[in-house]
Amino acid sequence: MSLDRDALQEAILKQYTAEHAALGEAGTLALLERGRQWDLSGVLARGGVIVFPHAGVADCGHQIAAAVHACLDAGADRVLVISVLHAFTAEMQDARVRVAAGEPPSRFRHWGIQGTGLEGRQEWRSDHALMSFRHLWQAETKRRGIKGPEVIERYPYLAGGKPWALPGYDEVAKLAENAVIVSTADPFHHGIGYGDAPEASYWPDARGLAYARTRIEEGIDLLAKGDYWGYNQHCVDAKSDARDAGQLFRHLRGPMTGRILDLVYTDASALYNSPPPTWVAGALIVWDR
Repeated sequence: MSLDRDALQEAILKQYTAEHAALGEAGTLALLERGRQWDLSGVLARGGVIVFPHAGVADCGHQIAAAVHACLDAGADRVLVISVLHAFTAEMQDARVRVAAGEPPSRFRHWGIQGTGLEGRQEWRSDHALMSFRHLWQAETKRRGIKGPEVIERYPYLAGGKPWALPGYDEVAKLAENAVIVSTADPFHHGIGYGDAPEASYWPDARGLAYARTRIEEGIDLLAKGDYWGYNQHCVDAKSDARDAGQLFRHLRGPMTGRILDLVYTDASALYNSPPPTWVAGALIVWDR
C-alpha cells in the first residue's frame, strides 16, 4: 500500500500543534528545566555540534531543551540550525531513492539548500522538524527576558555523498564561520509501520533500544570517518532521516567524534495507523571537535 504523504504531513503538523498546546506553559518550562541536566554550551563554543531529535515532544523535549540552553549559553551571536527536510511529496521521495541508487543529485530540482531568508524552493516552511525547537526557544528566551542570538535555519536535500557540491553550500559555509551549529535528526525509525516485517521488529524495550543504539552508533562512526556515501546508505538502511543534514554539518565542521548522551523513543503506531511495534528513537548526540 502506498503512503499518502500529504495526509501524513497534515497529521504530523496537527499532532505537533496539539502536543505543544497540551504542554502549556508549565509543561514547557518543566521540559526546559529537565534539559538543564546537561551543560553543552562548551561543546558549541569549541566548534562542535549538538544533534537533537524531533520526535514526540513529551518524550524527547528535554533533549531539545538541552540544545536550546547550549545555544543561549555559548555566547554566540548566531545559531545555525542544520535541519532535516522530510520527503513529503512523491517527487521528493523518488529523488531520494534514485540518488541512493547512484543517480547524480543534480538531475533533481530539489537538490540544494533551503531555509530562512533564501529565495527558491520553500518546502522547508511546512516541515515539522524544528517546530518543537522553535517552541522551546521562544519559551526560554521569554523566561530569560532576552532576544537571544540570531537563528538561521538551513535545510539541505540530496547531498548524495558530496555535501560540498550542494547548491548554496558556499553561503552556508560562510554563515558557519561565525556561528554555533546545532542539527536535528531522528536517526532510527523501526517496526511494522516503517516496513519492517513483524517477526523482525523489535519492541522499544531494553533489547530494542540497545539495537537502536547500535544502529545509531554505526552511523556516527561512518560520519566521523567522513565516509559521506557510506553514511548516506546507512541512513537508508537504518531509516534515519538525517542523511543530508548529517553530511552537511560534518563537512562544515570537519573531523569530530560523536557520542550518544541520551536515548528515548516515541510510539508512532497511531500516526501511521499501524500495529505496534512502530516507533522512533530520539537521541541527544554530541559531536566534539
